Amino acid sequence: MLPEKSLAAYKNHPALILSLGEKIEILLLDVPKRPVLRVREKDLEALHPGPVSDSQGVPEGYTALVSGDIRGAWEVLEGGAVSLRELAELIYGTFSPQNAWAAYRLLKEGVYFSGTPEAVQPRDAAAVAADEQRLAEKQREQRERDALLGQIKAGTWKLRDEGDRRFLQDVEALAYAKTDKSRTLKDLGRPETPEEAHRLLLSTEAWPPLVNPHPFRFGLVLYSAKSPPEAPPQEERRDLTHLAAFAVDNAWSQDPDDAVSLEGRDLWVHVADPAAGILPGSPEEVEARGRGATLYLPEGTFRMLAEEALPLYALGLQAISPALSFKIILNEAGEIQDTEITPSWVRVIRLTYAEADAAAAGEGEAAMYGEALSALYALGERNGERRRRAGASTIEFPEAHISLEGERLAISPIARHRSADMVRECMLLAGEAAAKWASRQSPRLYIPYVTQETGTLPGEAPPGLAGFYQIRRCMRPRAFSVKPGAHWGLGLAAYTQITSPLRRYTDLLAHQQIRAALQCGAYRDRRPLDEEEALLRTAAGEAAAQAVVRADRASRTHWTMVYLSDKQNTPWEGVLLDRKGNRGLVFIPSLALETPVTVKESLAPNERINLILASVSIAEGKATFLAEDR
Repeated sequence: MLPEKSLAAYKNHPALILSLGEKIEILLLDVPKRPVLRVREKDLEALHPGPVSDSQGVPEGYTALVSGDIRGAWEVLEGGAVSLRELAELIYGTFSPQNAWAAYRLLKEGVYFSGTPEAVQPRDAAAVAADEQRLAEKQREQRERDALLGQIKAGTWKLRDEGDRRFLQDVEALAYAKTDKSRTLKDLGRPETPEEAHRLLLSTEAWPPLVNPHPFRFGLVLYSAKSPPEAPPQEERRDLTHLAAFAVDNAWSQDPDDAVSLEGRDLWVHVADPAAGILPGSPEEVEARGRGATLYLPEGTFRMLAEEALPLYALGLQAISPALSFKIILNEAGEIQDTEITPSWVRVIRLTYAEADAAAAGEGEAAMYGEALSALYALGERNGERRRRAGASTIEFPEAHISLEGERLAISPIARHRSADMVRECMLLAGEAAAKWASRQSPRLYIPYVTQETGTLPGEAPPGLAGFYQIRRCMRPRAFSVKPGAHWGLGLAAYTQITSPLRRYTDLLAHQQIRAALQCGAYRDRRPLDEEEALLRTAAGEAAAQAVVRADRASRTHWTMVYLSDKQNTPWEGVLLDRKGNRGLVFIPSLALETPVTVKESLAPNERINLILASVSIAEGKATFLAEDR
């Protein structure tokens, strides 16, 4: 039985025995708050008979190093066994509670001694030599680390070479959100957050500003899919090469996956056809499902499908391209009467938005297509008006393109083009037509429908950007279902996305289901997925796609902050979106950036305001602007 007021070891802590009983009450002596615990006797090791006072050097007496001739004691023992008391007297000269605890710590460290408090034995010379070297290296590392922490606190330490990076590995892991702990930040007394880790890496020049940690924080990888798809299999395709098929997109687009044609009053929307060769359950499909969507960043494009898919399936990269074509038969009012879907061959004309607008005006190298494009523009405008009559909401915030070439970062406003509006309306028509077509199939065809519940505007929205902001605020999140439903924001009774199967998984899934319903090509003997499986795959793909969306948004903020980081005290023009008291939300069109600003209470929404950039924090993704006339 351990006597009261004696010293024992409990789970590597020195413990004072307070009282005896069925369980023993102890006081931990090396913990600042000195907790009292009730424990079993078998969990304790007797170290010193006492008496030990609860104020005797607590807690410093049991945490500070005690000086003594440790190596000399090891050499004297020469293989004999001694008690912990004898070891303490040999090393420290006396057997006090603190010396007993110091000897016990040496025993547990296991460098010079092994065994139990009742029988301590010296370890053999080879083992001691190896551990002494290890211990010396550890102590050297600790000295270097302590010096580094001191210099970081003083703001004088910078990364000198890659060898120094070992001290910041835990900080980098936290900055990438691979862990939620950092010993270095804890020792520095700083918050253990990804933002604080990022801030430290920037301040010590361990990371240049160009490092973008955000995709990793959302669990993404910065390389394209690895599973190469097969070439389109041989199958019967309708020859539509006589139609002028226009693939119109931004100048920087490299993966064209939709094109439009007009045949009389009927609209053709031709879509890249990777589902022809990428079957449900194939390695390519599984990898695409796990990615959800292609990630577009200034530093690169990281594709949902392998790079090898582009020359096989993208439209217009070859003289004639395979497509899945949607013939949308419209009545005189521009409403969808019927839809035909067929695998096809198409001859695609690739144009930028600017080139298409010039051609529609009878200018530029593509002027020969002006009449066809003008007819498509008229169709798009008519469809936009039809949707607005049905309650569609229009939100048109200016956009900006962020480009990175080497270390040269640029942000440029994206010009508005009529052709972009035309393409959007044609794609919406295709999504509406495919949704109606799928909902009429028997047996029921389950594809990823996009729905949105009705939002409620707080009165009539003002014009301009402030109005768009009010509309956006009242919009409900979109949702995916395998059963059709209304999309309030688009003004459509049913809608699906089928025009980007190279870059969105749910579009690819819709194509696979449509092909299975058509029983065409490699799907001739395949049944469409049932409701449960279609819903599971839709949910998995959309969850992955949402991570891509969030990483894209965070990355855009990051690169905008990097762009602004050397532009402090520069002027910017903004537009007030909303105001509560003197706190306003301002939109800067040239950056496509929303930012809170203190403004005059007399300033009204949609009024322009001159701003000065006051400060930038890349790590926090935050820029502070001041109103010049506040």
